[in-house]
Amino acid sequence: MNDRKIPAAALWALGLTQIIGYGTLYYSFSILVPSIALEFAWPEQWVFGALSASLLVGGLFAPTAGRWADRFGAGRVMTFGSAAAAAALVACAVAPGRAAFVLALMAMELASAFVLYSAAFVAIVQIGGARAQRSITHLTLIAGFASTLFWPLTAALHEYLTWREVYLVFAGINVAICLPIHAWLARLSHRTDESASATPAAIGPAGGAIASGDRSRVFLLMLGGFALEGFVLSSILVHMVPLTTALGLGSAGLVVTTLFGPSQVASRLINMLFGGRLAQTWLAVIGATLLPLGLVVLLATTPSVPGAIAFVILFGLGSGLASIVGGTLPLELFGRERYGARLGWVTAARQFSSALAPFALAMAMAGMGVQPSLWLAAAVGMLGILAFSAIILIRRQPLGAAIPLVNANSS
Repeated sequence: MNDRKIPAAALWALGLTQIIGYGTLYYSFSILVPSIALEFAWPEQWVFGALSASLLVGGLFAPTAGRWADRFGAGRVMTFGSAAAAAALVACAVAPGRAAFVLALMAMELASAFVLYSAAFVAIVQIGGARAQRSITHLTLIAGFASTLFWPLTAALHEYLTWREVYLVFAGINVAICLPIHAWLARLSHRTDESASATPAAIGPAGGAIASGDRSRVFLLMLGGFALEGFVLSSILVHMVPLTTALGLGSAGLVVTTLFGPSQVASRLINMLFGGRLAQTWLAVIGATLLPLGLVVLLATTPSVPGAIAFVILFGLGSGLASIVGGTLPLELFGRERYGARLGWVTAARQFSSALAPFALAMAMAGMGVQPSLWLAAAVGMLGILAFSAIILIRRQPLGAAIPLVNANSS
């Protein structure tokens, strides 16, 4: 791997595609669900169930997408993904009934495996060389505005357009903006690969920071931590706007949730400025801690608006760190060899749990009520803290030493 830094223009362009990708393929969904449910005569929790099934399908394909990014180049994979995402959004928009809509939604989440963070992080590592970790932080800083922009943008569009027309607009944005950017990145990555292959140092370190006997345990713990974290994040983010309304915040709920994006950006900015010397495992623990902490604050203060603001800020800070360590922790622990494939498994772990989370929380709130359901989500988040903390304990052991370890990767 060479020592070059990813060009600033490429990083900003990639950040723009992440804002659009997350905004159109994920964050817009919760705003459009009521209209989708009404048109298809479906309870809202079953629409969220369709999203859960779609996330599961996308997670199943994520390791394959990672291997393809390693083999063919992330830029090429993302170019294909942009076209696939646009086609899937069009399919959602023209779906004549429930079955067709669910199939189109599955296609949309399949496409997301080729265009969102996991593919973008691989592109950075392939283009940015040894400075990839810092560039990943910069990318997440830029992309943190996705929810801040697309929650109100989707709501504003939906005041004048049907949910089908909104999806058609989003398809056009993916084709007009994301596809040409990803095609350019593919060409840039190809030139970088040719330059890097000229030097023996281009391969980069293959190992990472984990003793060979501990690599499997650490890998499973890492996947388990990300899966638990993904469950909490997905369950709350998809329901963020209706959740604040259900807790008695009324119209103030939508305003409060707009702080989520800036909070994500703030955590990434703080990390970029001050977190350079902090190990990524410690960042993982801190990020995992902020999520249940935010939920506890919300539950202890509801229906207080200041309490809800504190919750959104803490949750945004935790989410921002989670998105960073999702790309940097595998790089720190295992090195650059097969980075795309490992990142694909991280994405799969997150999406397997995220697939269940929106539907599970919707059903729990319908059966148990809002507050007990949120306490349960907080408890799941605390298990994620234990998984990442176990990695720190393993790394502190002398080489060749072993410690008893409960399998913490299950949810």
